[in-house]
Amino acid sequence: MTPRHDETAYVVALDVGGTGLKAALVGAGRTLLHQARRPTGREGGPDAVVENVLDFAAELREAGVVRYGAEPVAAGVAVPGIVDGATGTAVYSANLGWRDVPLRDLLAERLGGVPVALGHDVRTGGLAEGRIGAGAGVDRFLFTALGTGIAGAVGIDGRVEPGAHGGAGEIGHITVRPGGPECGCGRRGCLELFASAAAVGRAWAEACGDPEATAAGAARAVEAGDPRAAAVWHDAVDALAEGLVTAITLLDPRVLIVGGGLAEAGETLLAPLREAVRAKVTFQHVPTIVPAALGDAAGCLGAGLLAWDLLSAEVASL
Repeated sequence: MTPRHDETAYVVALDVGGTGLKAALVGAGRTLLHQARRPTGREGGPDAVVENVLDFAAELREAGVVRYGAEPVAAGVAVPGIVDGATGTAVYSANLGWRDVPLRDLLAERLGGVPVALGHDVRTGGLAEGRIGAGAGVDRFLFTALGTGIAGAVGIDGRVEPGAHGGAGEIGHITVRPGGPECGCGRRGCLELFASAAAVGRAWAEACGDPEATAAGAARAVEAGDPRAAAVWHDAVDALAEGLVTAITLLDPRVLIVGGGLAEAGETLLAPLREAVRAKVTFQHVPTIVPAALGDAAGCLGAGLLAWDLLSAEVASL
């Protein structure tokens, strides 16, 4: 198959989340040409989720054929959990319940044999932020997503470092409170227990007495001057700064990009975070700390970039 690089060439991109699927057609200019969403359907079990992903990809392919009169030239998919990009296997996801799913091969078959790239969701979103988002043009960046948990992406010269075993960037499991509560990973005092959006929501729910309280509600209460929210927020920011200083010490990024649900608080989060990081460093250079720019489109854009990179690698090997 010879890839086309004219103005009508496009790839299918999918971002698989714990509760929702996002899909897009991404053009040669790395722009979103068409977007769609649907529930993941995890209540039907892991096999149903896989089938939903494959069906959704096929629908996007059909939309592309109708719109452009041609098949997609490749596809990319971002998934949560443990990913083996070399074999194209979604190894494990606690949220989706799947194990050792040969997703790359299944998608290639469903899409008529096009090449398919598979990536980790946060690293894929970080790739997009680093290359065409908040870190565009930066040689070294660290992207961190503050959501249900906390994960990161280590960016080097326009690519994201996966690590020797696909585990690079798991900064949510840096210990920031030794002897603290046990994390799902088995260790104690991990960063994501204190500074993820889920953790802030839990802490605020306990502080205000409303079991339905969320991190977004905590941010609004901070802005309104609620001292209970201020205390919750201070604890979370302090823990986050502690973890990030460890990451900064190891990686020395030029830019730190903060995304995920908690980052939607904007400067309510970033202003005290910058101050806390500066207060904790000694010899380290403090990176520029900026908000993510692509929002929840980052995963699809990153999956599209993986697909275009795959094509570029194939052309280079000819």
